[in-house]
Amino acid sequence: MEQYEDDDSGRPRSLSNRQVLAFVGGYWLRRPALMVLTVLLMLAAIGCEMLMPQAAQALVDAATSGPQQGRAAWAAWLFFVVAYLGSSVLRNVAMRPWIPYSARIMKEMTDEGFARVQSFSAEWHGDSFAGATVRRLSRAMWGYDVVADSVVVWIGPALLILAGLSLQMILRWPLVGAFSLGLILAYIASNLLLTEVHVRSVYQRSVALDSRIGGALADSLSSNPAVKSFGAESREAERIARVTEDWRRITTKSWNRFTDVWLVQNLLLGVLQAGLTGLVLRAWSRGEASAGGVAFVITSFLVMNGYLRNIGDNLRMAQRGLADIEDVAVYARTPPQVADAPTALEFAGPSGEIVFEEVTFSYRGSGRDLYSRFNLTIAPGERIALVGPTGSGKSTFVKLLQRLYDLGGGRILIDGQDIAQVVQSSLRRAIAVVPQDPALFHRSIAENIAYARPDATLAEIILAARRARADGFIEALPEAYGTLVGERGVKLSGGERQRVAIARAFLADAPILVLDEATSSLDVETEAQVQAATEELMAGRTTIVIAHRLSTIRSADRILVFEEGRIVEEGRHADLLARGGPYARLHAVALGV
Repeated sequence: MEQYEDDDSGRPRSLSNRQVLAFVGGYWLRRPALMVLTVLLMLAAIGCEMLMPQAAQALVDAATSGPQQGRAAWAAWLFFVVAYLGSSVLRNVAMRPWIPYSARIMKEMTDEGFARVQSFSAEWHGDSFAGATVRRLSRAMWGYDVVADSVVVWIGPALLILAGLSLQMILRWPLVGAFSLGLILAYIASNLLLTEVHVRSVYQRSVALDSRIGGALADSLSSNPAVKSFGAESREAERIARVTEDWRRITTKSWNRFTDVWLVQNLLLGVLQAGLTGLVLRAWSRGEASAGGVAFVITSFLVMNGYLRNIGDNLRMAQRGLADIEDVAVYARTPPQVADAPTALEFAGPSGEIVFEEVTFSYRGSGRDLYSRFNLTIAPGERIALVGPTGSGKSTFVKLLQRLYDLGGGRILIDGQDIAQVVQSSLRRAIAVVPQDPALFHRSIAENIAYARPDATLAEIILAARRARADGFIEALPEAYGTLVGERGVKLSGGERQRVAIARAFLADAPILVLDEATSSLDVETEAQVQAATEELMAGRTTIVIAHRLSTIRSADRILVFEEGRIVEEGRHADLLARGGPYARLHAVALGV
C-alpha cells in the first residue's frame, strides 16, 4: 500500500487555541515596550473613533435647529472631521512600531522552530517527511502574521469600541444600550462557539493535508532521477493527484463551514440593525431622543457593523492562523529525543580511545535488544573493520558512537569521557564520517568541502581536494570550486560525490574516522588513488571501517565479525581465514566459492 503521510498521518494536532495563543504570547512578552507602545497608540485611535457618533449627533442637532446655529454646526463638523482623521492617523502611526515588531517575531519563530527540529533525533527525522516539516515551519510564520493582526489590530480594538458605544447608549437609553450589548455578546459567543465546534477540527485536518502535500511533492521531486529512470512521471502525477484530492475534499468542507458561520453573523447583524433603529425611533417618537440622538445610534450601528464584520472575519482568520502555528507550538513543547545533559561539557578527545561498556540498545518498536551488555575497547590509532550480514549491528555501532540514539543501558567512553555527558555537536565534530552514499548540499563544491570546517581558506580546501584526488575533476568544471552541485549533489557522479566527502574528512582533521566502504562508487583506477589517500587519512587516527567488500580490509589491525548485535569473531585477516569460522565463510561467499 502506498504511503502518503508523514509522522502525524494527517491527524489534527492536540493543542488547544489557548495553548497556541500562550505560545504566541511568549513572543509578545520578549519586547514589552514595543507592544505597550502599539497598544497605547491603538487606544488613542479607538478613543477618537468612539467620538464620531457624538460628533454626528452634535452636527445633526445643530443642523435641525436652523441656520442660526451655523457656528455650532461648523464646530460639530470640525469635531466630526478631526475625530475621523485622528483615528486614521493614529492607527497608521501605531503600525510603525508594529510592523518591525511582527517581522522580528516571524523571523524568531522560524529560526527557533528550525533549531528545534534540528535538535530532534535521527529517528524522528527518519519518520518525518522533510517537505512536510518545511511546510509547517514556513506556514507558521505567516500564521503568526494573521493571528497577531487579527488579535491586536482588529479584534482587541473592536471589542473596546463595541463595549464603549454600548455603554454610551446604556447611559442615554438603557433599553437601546442593553439590546446592543446583548446582541454583540450573542454575536461574539456564536462566532467563538461555531468556530471551535463546527470549524476547528475540519480546518485542522485541512492543514494536516496541506503538510502532506508538501511532503509528497518533496518526496517525488527529490527522487526525480528514479522517477525518470522508470518512466514513472504519469504514475507520480496520479499519486500527487490522489493526495491533492483528499485536500480538496476536506478544504471544501472547511470553507463551507466557514460560510455557515458567515450566514449566522449576517443574520445577527440584521437583527442588530433592525432592533437598534427600531428602538431609537420608538424613543424619538416618545420625545426621549432628538434627531441627533437618532443620528448617534445610526452612526454607532454603522461603526459597530464594520467592527462586528471584522470580528467575524478575523475570528475565522485567527482560527486559521492558530492552526498554522500549532505544529511549531508542538515542536516547542517537544523535548529533543536525544538531549545534552544539563552539565554537559565540550568534548575534548585528542587520542580517540573508544570503550563500549555493558551497552544495551534496541530500536523503538523492535521488541528486542540489538545490543545486550555489549563490551568492546578500541585503542587509540587502531584500525578496526566491522563485517557481518545486513542487520547485524555494524551501522548501529557507528550511530551509537555519534550518539544519534540514547542507550538503554551501559555507556560509551571516548578518551575516558562518557559521550552522554558531553555536548553532542562537539562530539560529532571529533568523528569524521565518509558514508557510502554522501549527501551534499545544493551549494558550491568549495562550500561542501568546507562544511567540515567553515573557517577554512580556499588554499586549505584545495589541498584537501588534492589529497582526496578530487582536484582533477573539480578544476575541469566550468566554475571549478564555485560550481553548484545540485540538490544532494545530483550534478556529480557517485564517485565524484564520494571524493568530495573524502576531501571534507581530510579538512575535518578529526581524531576518529569512520569509513562506510568509502571507495565503493569509484572506478578501479580512481579507487587505487583514493585508497592511497585514505591510507594517508587514517594515519594516526582511530579508524572504523564498515566493510561490504572484504578485499578492502585486509590491512585492518582487527576485524570484528558481527551477528545479531554480538561480536562472534575477531582478529586479523589471515588469522581469521585460517580459523575457518564465520569470517572465512563470508570471505568464501564474497569470492563466489
